[in-house]
Amino acid sequence: MNITEIEILRVGVPFDTGGPRQGMRPGLNASPWLVNESLMVHVRTEDGFDGWGEGFGHFSNPATEAMLKSLIAPWFLGRDTASIAALMGPAHRSFFGFGRQGPCMYALSAIDTALWDLAAKRAGKPLYQFLGGPSGDAQVTRYASLMRYGGDGDAIARNTERAAGLGFPMVKLHEREMPAFMAAREAAPEGVAITLDVNCPWSVEEARQVARDLKAQEKVRGGFLWLEEPVWPPEDFHGLARVRKEGTGISGGENIGSVMEFSHAIDAGAFDVVQPSIAKMGGVSTMKEMFPLVREAGLRLVPHSFYWGPGYVATAHLLAAFAPSEWLETAFIAYEENPHDQIDPFAPVMTLSADRPGLGFAPDPARFERFLISRTLLKA
Repeated sequence: MNITEIEILRVGVPFDTGGPRQGMRPGLNASPWLVNESLMVHVRTEDGFDGWGEGFGHFSNPATEAMLKSLIAPWFLGRDTASIAALMGPAHRSFFGFGRQGPCMYALSAIDTALWDLAAKRAGKPLYQFLGGPSGDAQVTRYASLMRYGGDGDAIARNTERAAGLGFPMVKLHEREMPAFMAAREAAPEGVAITLDVNCPWSVEEARQVARDLKAQEKVRGGFLWLEEPVWPPEDFHGLARVRKEGTGISGGENIGSVMEFSHAIDAGAFDVVQPSIAKMGGVSTMKEMFPLVREAGLRLVPHSFYWGPGYVATAHLLAAFAPSEWLETAFIAYEENPHDQIDPFAPVMTLSADRPGLGFAPDPARFERFLISRTLLKA
């Protein structure tokens, strides 16, 4: 059951935002975001099984790809996949000096998820069943995560109204101004949650004021469910705890790289809603540890999954196994062609079939070839 090949693929699919095109986030790049990339690994073993994984992502893909090609993937070639824990433990210890966050961890996340896909396929079960989830098909509810429209109120209202009309239970914005927040809140009916991902822009005191302002809007169709990552730096957990005391729900965690760091954040009282990212923090192995940790603290776990590849699908399987009432973040964008049959940005429910072992991720090679940016095949 040794690994014989690891294929590394970067695939980028053009998309339409449904509004003005912006860069990925303020300050990162001035050019519009035109292509949504996935960096994937496809692991094959000597007994004929295979597994898919995904490492974060987007504009960091060149660095993660280089890490995979030069260090991470070669280390795994020829190694036995019989025990994921026995393989991943030494891997993390071998590479911790290259960073417990960032491209090294993203690369390890991709390999780990591929190993879980492979193991579930060997067992003849979908991953959610392999992890102890329901025996039949499983359904996961998506929420609509909008692109950033630079405060364009018309685009915000139009897309919020569309998502609510399609049946999404929640709409997330990536804006930073109160008029933008209110454009979404007033466009969505009461009962459809509005959340705000602001990507770490403010000091603690600035964020406290925003939280108070949001709290004052509770009577407008239910107000806002949470304010995501309001403080710079994102690891200021005690500062986040102070913002949380203003009464607006606080979420975060996509920039946290390990279970240990999450435990520190939870102990500090930083979050109401915890948002680990499977493609950033170590794959299925570490992500599944988060559910009992968060449950014991009496918090919600609603993962970050603003990507479309195997990591996105694996996140759905974990929710189906451990938190079936929670929601799957899905980028609310129109791809030139949906990258595979398990992603539909405009369908509020995702069905995981009991008849598809592993992740059930079986992309059309011709479709990937059409949108391929790079491919590397490494052999033992």
